[in-house]
Amino acid sequence: MSAVERDIMEYDAAIVGAGPAGLACAIRLKQLQSDLRVCVVEKASAVGAHALSGAVMEPGPLDALAPEWRESPPGICVPARRDEFRLLTRTGSIPLPIPPQLHNRGNFIVSLGLLTPWLAQKAETLGVDVFPGFAAVEALFNADESVAGVRLGDMGVEKSGRPGPHYAPGADIRARTTIVAEGARGSLAKQLIGRYGLDARSCPQDYGLGLKELWQLPKGRVEPGLIQHTLGWPLDSRTYGGSFIYHLDGDRAYVGFVVGLDYEDPRFSPFEAFQQFKHHPRIKPFLEGGQIIAGGARTIAAGGWQSIPRLDMPGALLIGDAAGGVNVPKIKGIHQAIRSGMLAAEHLVESGSPEGFDARWRASPGGRELKAVRNFKPAFKYGLWAGIANSALEVVTRGLTPWTLKSRTSNSARLKMLGDYSSPDRGWVDRTLPPRDRLASVFFASTTHDENQPTHLKVLDTSVCVDRCVREFGNPCQRFCPASVYEIVEDSAGKRLQINAANCVHCKACDIKDPYEIINWTPPEGGSGPNYQAL
Repeated sequence: MSAVERDIMEYDAAIVGAGPAGLACAIRLKQLQSDLRVCVVEKASAVGAHALSGAVMEPGPLDALAPEWRESPPGICVPARRDEFRLLTRTGSIPLPIPPQLHNRGNFIVSLGLLTPWLAQKAETLGVDVFPGFAAVEALFNADESVAGVRLGDMGVEKSGRPGPHYAPGADIRARTTIVAEGARGSLAKQLIGRYGLDARSCPQDYGLGLKELWQLPKGRVEPGLIQHTLGWPLDSRTYGGSFIYHLDGDRAYVGFVVGLDYEDPRFSPFEAFQQFKHHPRIKPFLEGGQIIAGGARTIAAGGWQSIPRLDMPGALLIGDAAGGVNVPKIKGIHQAIRSGMLAAEHLVESGSPEGFDARWRASPGGRELKAVRNFKPAFKYGLWAGIANSALEVVTRGLTPWTLKSRTSNSARLKMLGDYSSPDRGWVDRTLPPRDRLASVFFASTTHDENQPTHLKVLDTSVCVDRCVREFGNPCQRFCPASVYEIVEDSAGKRLQINAANCVHCKACDIKDPYEIINWTPPEGGSGPNYQAL
């Protein structure tokens, strides 16, 4: 199919990903130079359908980009009014001092799934072509090895890999500059980082897996604007993570849990940890009698300053969470994404080339913000108490400690073998709150994939799964995936790996945590995947 005739579309700037970074870049480009030809391609069926974040937003960068947003805010936009921070034990909780980074007065609880359509409408009003339902599957290159644009995925390919009756080849989008804004662990970013060695001088990226649900609760339980965070149970002190509950209007609340994918326990399940959190004596009474409206999962690029790869390459840029701009101590990334998108646009208009963007971003407010908190997350690799102690030191010194903590181990390599790790007693309890299991949870993501399309989850050697991995790790893919995509089944032909690709919520945890690094997440047919509602 590589030899088929493809339509060619030409632009000055092609942006991959209609998240806050990509859309901010598109808007700023047109604000600065209205005659530029700009497009944004988005793999989701609609802008916002794959967008999932906590999400508490610092409004400053959005005010600078589009100050009118306050006059017509997205559907979920609740001013932050009060913060709580607690350490959970098995049966109780201990109030903790609220770190400066978690003071949220002046911020807003928003839905990224509703904010991005607002930004897309703004972009289209300025003349940007926004194309939802089209996945960028590979980069195109010029003769001089510079990036020339992207190829969109073919439509109507059957499970066999052959064109079906409704086959349509994906177009080639050629652009003077390609801006990659796919979010954490983007497949295109992964290709380009490897091709150009953009991570040669950075630490391996560190990731977290965030699981989130939107709940409708009985009247009177919610305090709109209350922001609650916890550390501790149901995690042990060697596993990084914590929870959030963001109180919305209309008796609704966001309930979520984030687990660092640098965990070592091969028997650990992030999904189960989230469900256990909901059954803590302090949390369960809040949720009982309510119902889940929507839910999903997404990985977060949490490595910070040390893990940021070089952001510019010939013909292309990385922006937003595709590079890893989240401020982990703040538990915020939307403002950083908008900042990087705006800065990329300003750099391209002023210089006409991606060259020099990396240095410019590192010297910008976004770069300086990450550098100041560079030592917060890495210290937690030594345990919860070491991480808390180091955080206190970093607060006192305002990030001016003369060292930078580094990690040379990828998240996949952190997982211990079964025989080398004694899993702790986590004190987990019987569950009664929904969902019943991971398969039931997938329902709340409204995920859809054509069953007849080729699986987008490529396992390079499935024999490893039914032999070596069983013995060494106990098939952790069945636990780190929050959507029951991977299943070891046994039938008359013996044991085999069954990939339930239709369940996939596009979180990318498998691409990150697989200890053999043989799982490669690739984009399915455009428009496939979750259809998140107001997450």
